[in-house]
Order: sequence, then structure tokens, then C-alpha cells
Amino acid sequence: DGVFVRGATRGDGRVGEDVTENLRTVRSIPMTLPEKLPRLIVRGEVYMARSVFETINAKRELEGKPLMANPRNAAAGSLRQLDPKICAQRQLDIAVFNLQLAEGREFTSHAETIDYLASQRFKVIPHKTLRGTSEIQTEIFRINDERMDYPFDIDGAVVKVNSLSDRTILGSTAKFPKWAVAYKYPPEKKYATVTDIVVQVGRTGVLTPKAVLTPVRLAGTTVTNATLHNQDFITEKDIRIGDTVLVQKAGEIIPEIVEVLKEKRPEGTQPYHLPEQCPVCGAPVARDEDGAHIRCTGAECPAQRLRHLVHFASRDAMDIEGLGPAVVENLVGAGLVKGPGDLYHLNAEDVAQLERMGKKSAENLVAAIERSKGNDLSRLLFAFGIRQVGQKAGKVLAARFGTLDALMAASEEELTAVPDIGGITARSLLQWFQSPQSIHLIDTLREAGVNLESHEEPVGDQLAGKIFVLTGTLERFTRDEAGAMIEAQGGKVSGSVSKKTSYVVAG
Repeated sequence: DGVFVRGATRGDGRVGEDVTENLRTVRSIPMTLPEKLPRLIVRGEVYMARSVFETINAKRELEGKPLMANPRNAAAGSLRQLDPKICAQRQLDIAVFNLQLAEGREFTSHAETIDYLASQRFKVIPHKTLRGTSEIQTEIFRINDERMDYPFDIDGAVVKVNSLSDRTILGSTAKFPKWAVAYKYPPEKKYATVTDIVVQVGRTGVLTPKAVLTPVRLAGTTVTNATLHNQDFITEKDIRIGDTVLVQKAGEIIPEIVEVLKEKRPEGTQPYHLPEQCPVCGAPVARDEDGAHIRCTGAECPAQRLRHLVHFASRDAMDIEGLGPAVVENLVGAGLVKGPGDLYHLNAEDVAQLERMGKKSAENLVAAIERSKGNDLSRLLFAFGIRQVGQKAGKVLAARFGTLDALMAASEEELTAVPDIGGITARSLLQWFQSPQSIHLIDTLREAGVNLESHEEPVGDQLAGKIFVLTGTLERFTRDEAGAMIEAQGGKVSGSVSKKTSYVVAG
């Protein structure tokens, strides 16, 4: 009845998010309409104007806050804020581009619907009605020429059939309407000079090179760097410090180097290679045997600290109840924890001082950390986060070698003799155990009293080569316990029956 009642995101096409309260802060959305139709549904695109984006980022820079990446991401994040007051501060706008439903009104063309929405005080998308491919092509080129004059970023133009009855005849596929087509503009490209190549270390230890560029204006923002992805990308394009390069924004968002102008290359430049040591902690780096990534192998690398700690405390690892990502971040931020070994020296008084952590919660957390000292060696091996060593490998290794010291002393041949441990896993283990950071971590855990032995009997081989499927409720133990016993004798457990199944154990 002409009153705004609901706003939702498109979500997965069937279910979206209710953002009604945030949309009430978008001033260009009318809260009441001149014509009180029983029900009206419109579709539009919420955006952040370039000028607003630049103003907000300038303010965030002065306040020492991280900058927002681009207007598109900023608009999406702002619209999903839990607090409408924050959304209001972001000064979002909208361009309505379609009438979905109008009870009590009939229209024959798309242009009619857009004009009607404008009369109802909606801010609608700029549009024109055209005839023939020549007019359409001219308009597409005009929009491209003037695209930077719009207050928002665009990456193309949409051509739609105007007649609504013709649209019904043309119909739609499962993914898109047959009566509309998007014409995507080629990304804007400009020249810049690579003044440096810096390497960042992500939370998973991956080394990501980044080209530092002379500032260049692209798609409405100033670009000063571009991702170089990995060593293969750098080698393939032969990107060097000092090169003049052609830069564009992939998808109008992410700056990337398209090509190197080798004729402009200064004399004396050298091919670039990623460092052999982590730039953050100095540990050796290793290339994934199944990919292009190069990773830091440091067990105590500060760049990976949060990820390592969260994984160490996770349910399948040391299972420290109450030590989730938010608590880990608080502990690290307060300087109480730098690595897993520090967890075992925490006291409840210090933990209780953290944000959202009272006395009882702190006592429970410290108690959970203390209990984790008695975990089986298999959990600790998984908690280390050694590449290629998952839960199953941790169980097999712990059961076969019995103690961490015995495992550390094992040769590659002894490791590959263990079922399910191949050459890649064996080499990953050897490299990890030889790292000074890993040795320091193990020493701190040993000093803290963390168990370094397996509770299981050493692995036998009575069931080697046999595959079991467990089903139903077993009388004497759980399926997990039965599976552990099978694996302790060299057998394997599968979740479903196949031609490889040796036995089905039915409860």
C-alpha cells in the first residue's frame, strides 16, 4: 500500500538476506510512494559513489584504520552491517533497474516501467530506447566513452528487448533471460613502472609477490601495486624491477600486469626469483609438490601465528575447548601468546583481563589447556600442521613409532614403509623436524609437560592390505574405536562398500 516494508539481497537466487533496516538509511529509496498500489516489487543495485569511497578512505587513513579495497566491496560490506548506524555513515546510493511486480497496474514495455518507477520517486538507472543494431552499437560506444563521468563504476552495458510481450515469447534459460544481453567493456589499460617487488606471507604460509608501481589512475582509483601471483607468473612474463608494464584491473577491481614492454627495459635488470628464506621469520621455503605455491616452513612464523594457534587448538587436533579464533586473536593481541608452547604457561588471572573473558571462562580455558597435555601423540602430530600430515597420517605414525622421539629419528625409508605414508609426506616430515623453529616448539611443549607418546600399542600388520566397512551399532566399542583398532593393525576403514572391500563389520 505504498509503504516500504522489505528489502533483501538476491542471495543464491532463492534465499537472500533481510537488509530492510539498512536500506532505510539509503536516502534515494522512497519510504512512501505517491501511488498506493497493493504490492510493488522493484530490483536495483546498491552502490557507493566513487567520491564517497575516496572520502571514507581518506578519513580511515588519518585514523590509522585499514583502507577499503574498492567501492564495490565497500558497498556490499556496508549493506550487510549489523548496525544500521554504520550503514548510514557509508552514504550508500541505489540505481533501480527493473520492475518485478506491480499489482493493479499493466505495462506494455520496459521503458514504461522505468518511467513509472521514476514517477514514484525511485532513482532509476540511466536508459534509452533504441531501434536497430547501429543505434545500439553507437550507444554502447558512447557509454564507454563517458563511463568515468558516472558517479559509480561500471563494467558494461545491458541491452534489453523493450516489449514485455516479446520477452514472454523469448523466455529464459535456467541461468539467464533470452531477451537481454550484457556487453562487457574491455578493461582500461595504462603504463606504469615496476619500482620494486615485495613479498608478503599469508596465514597459510604462502609467499605472494607484489609489484610496487608508479601511481597510475585506473577505473576510478589510483593503483600503486599489482599482485604477481607466484614465481611461475613472474617467470612466464619475465617481470623485472625497473620494467615498464601495461596494467589493467581484472574485473574492474584487482590490478594486474598484462604485459612487459621489453623494448623499454633498462640495462642491467635481473630476472626476479622469490627468496629461499621466509622474509618474516627466515625459515627455509618449500615449493608445493602439487602446485605453484611456495610456502614458509617455519613452525613459529609470526605471519602464520593466528592460523597455527587456531589449528593447534581445534577439535581434531589438541581439542582445547573455548580456544576459538576470537580468543586466540585476543591472546595474541594482548601479547600473552606467541606460539603453542605459550598456551601452557597461561594463568587464569591474566586471561580474565581479556575482553569478553570473565573469571569463570578464564578458569575453564586454562583447565581445558591443562587437560590437553594428556592427549595422544596422534593429536599432537596433526596439531603441528605439518603439510601432508592429516588426522589419519597422524594416527598411523603415532601407532607405528610410539613416541615423538622415535618418529623424529626415523629415516625416509622407514617412513615410507608405513602404510599410507608416501615419499612426499615423508620428505615433508623430515624437513619439518629438521627446522630450528620446529625443534624449539617441541622443546617448549616437552618442558610444559605435553605428552609426546602414543597411547596405542605399536602398529602391527595383521590386517595390512585389508579394507573394512563398519556399519550399525557395535556392542563393545564405538565405530571410531573399532576403526582405530583396525588401523593399528595396518588395515584401512572405508565409509562405503566397493569391490575393494575385504570385510563388512555389521553391528
